[in-house]
Amino acid sequence: MWMIFALLSAVFAALTSILAKVGIEGVNSNLATAIRTVVVVIMAWGMVFLTNTQNGIAQISKKSWVFLILSGLATGASWLCYYRALQLGDASKVVPIDKLSVVITLILAFVFLHEEFTAKSLAGCVLITMGTLVMVL
Repeated sequence: MWMIFALLSAVFAALTSILAKVGIEGVNSNLATAIRTVVVVIMAWGMVFLTNTQNGIAQISKKSWVFLILSGLATGASWLCYYRALQLGDASKVVPIDKLSVVITLILAFVFLHEEFTAKSLAGCVLITMGTLVMVL
């Protein structure tokens, strides 16, 4: 089931890029990010209430709060940078560079989460990096 959601995430991320590129024409990238964020907040809270999981807020640990807030700040910074990059550059070049996050995530997961980093992971990172360079140069 996780793979279906991961593939759907990729499809929606691709749509996000194309729709955003069209939508930010003539709009300040920070304002566009703020509008997008409001829509995401409404949608996320809508899902919380639709699935009746709002009562779980009281059970969230302090550690989880801290890391969820830090994750939110990282997401906000990423979106602000992403929208500015989309406004200034071609989507076909911005998106591959943005997807280098896969390589960075694998490295950070190895360093901080002590996840396995295999020869296969290394080969994938090298190929993603090389593919990105081919696409943007």
